[in-house]
Amino acid sequence: MNIRSILAITDFSLQANQAVERAAQLAVEHRATLKLMVFAAKGGAEPVHAASRLAHAAKDLAGRLGITVRTVNQSANSLADVAQEASCADLLVLGHGRERTLSALLRGQTAERLARLCRCPILVSKLLPRQRYRRILVAVNFTPASKNLVKLAWMLDDDAEVELFHAISTLNEAKLRSAEVSHQAIKAYRHECMRHARDRIFWLTDSFDARRNRVMSAIGHGDPARQAAIQQDYVGADLLVVGKGSNSPIADFVFGSVAQRVLCWASSDVLIVPDDFQASTRAAAKQRIEAERAFAPAAGRIS
Repeated sequence: MNIRSILAITDFSLQANQAVERAAQLAVEHRATLKLMVFAAKGGAEPVHAASRLAHAAKDLAGRLGITVRTVNQSANSLADVAQEASCADLLVLGHGRERTLSALLRGQTAERLARLCRCPILVSKLLPRQRYRRILVAVNFTPASKNLVKLAWMLDDDAEVELFHAISTLNEAKLRSAEVSHQAIKAYRHECMRHARDRIFWLTDSFDARRNRVMSAIGHGDPARQAAIQQDYVGADLLVVGKGSNSPIADFVFGSVAQRVLCWASSDVLIVPDDFQASTRAAAKQRIEAERAFAPAAGRIS
């Protein structure tokens, strides 16, 4: 995947301005077209003089960085509007913020809901974009989609150090203990899990010989989201890449997705990659949006 088009959404808040700067920085690195769109989360009024402020921001970025910047003339009134526009983008960038609404509680924050609607990767900006990414941590679970995460991480910044991280869940081990399995059997099970994890880490890097000498890896034990956030902080990664399965809003609400919890706990920028991400089309976006609406309660709306 090559990044040729980047969509950044803004409400002109501090967090959104930082996200736009990060998007512009990536546009410079990838020689991509940057598109700016106004979006206010549910409950927030459309910014005053939004169109003129957006045009001014585009002109400033184009003149200062020498990139092509375009604006979406109509403000987004819902996440469906954002997803529709993102259907033709290779990357969607937004600032990190927390809505304190019932809709956010039930369906997740803006980035989480967009991850269910969009098929392109979503970059959630938390850090000041003072420099390019220096160290990228990729949380992998060894599904076929994990290779896409690694490819995206390496493609996003050629100069960044990349570390693959996998957390071995301790749930099965706990079940063995509750079943009073012998200590020796549990030890053997733990050893087999570690061997399997090491083999799969090698499998993930096997087809990327050009960069293998610059790839590190680490294996932890425990909840994948919590351990990924701990590892990100420990190694000082400024970007954490995580996959997102196609769970329903209710499943995410009841169980909590790894991406959802990583967004809460990570101190770095977070790149959320849908497990089935693809070069987006407007038709695919429309299908996802209609499915989400059908699932939602009759009185609810995608927002």
